[in-house]
Amino acid sequence: MRRPAAAVILIISLFMAGLAIAGQFSDGADANDRGDDNTAFRLLKPLAEQGDAYAQYNIGLMYRLGKGVPEDDSEAAKWYRKAAEQGYADAQKAIGFMYMLGMGVSQDLPEAVKWFRKAAEQGHADGQNYLGLMYLLGSGVSQDYSEAVKWFRKAAEQGNPEAQISLGLMYDEGKGVPKDYITAYMWLNLSVSGHPSSDVGYGAAARSYRDRIASKMTPAQIAEAQRLAREWKPKKEK
Repeated sequence: MRRPAAAVILIISLFMAGLAIAGQFSDGADANDRGDDNTAFRLLKPLAEQGDAYAQYNIGLMYRLGKGVPEDDSEAAKWYRKAAEQGYADAQKAIGFMYMLGMGVSQDLPEAVKWFRKAAEQGHADGQNYLGLMYLLGSGVSQDYSEAVKWFRKAAEQGNPEAQISLGLMYDEGKGVPKDYITAYMWLNLSVSGHPSSDVGYGAAARSYRDRIASKMTPAQIAEAQRLAREWKPKKEK
């Protein structure tokens, strides 16, 4: 009878340990959400060290932004990679970004492409957008406008406003797709809608590009592009 009793005790112990970890995870996530960076770091760091990918990514993000801990790009890259290697898409995009810019790691564009692709293939819109950018520029991969359009489109269809700018410009310039001002205007108009009116970065750029394209269009073409934008619905990848 001792063996079954010992097995039951072990199962109960593992169950209770799992509840404790889940509680610590939830408390860390809550602290992170409410901006209590010191508490979030204290609670999430042990979980990251135990191999939890969400915790590893968030510890990397905290090192990257200097939240709850001094800013340290090398530590950020280390924790991003640990989560990325477990298939965590946010971390795959993040470590790709670090390799693209040489932040906390030596710049390595093919390595950046590798990680952007892993995130993109999981349907991660930012990863798709960055992979499209690498194909557009020929950075770490052979330049290929058709591939750039493919990945920009995947991200744009999910509602990524930066990818919508890029896809709109590809249609404006006829790169990887036939030149089409109506479709170009539609995507840029959607990007404008995706940014606050006070945005002086991407939002302002989207408005400027859209208005420049409008100057080449007839009123009927503009009306059609606006109709398409109104009827557009985002598509989440399965």
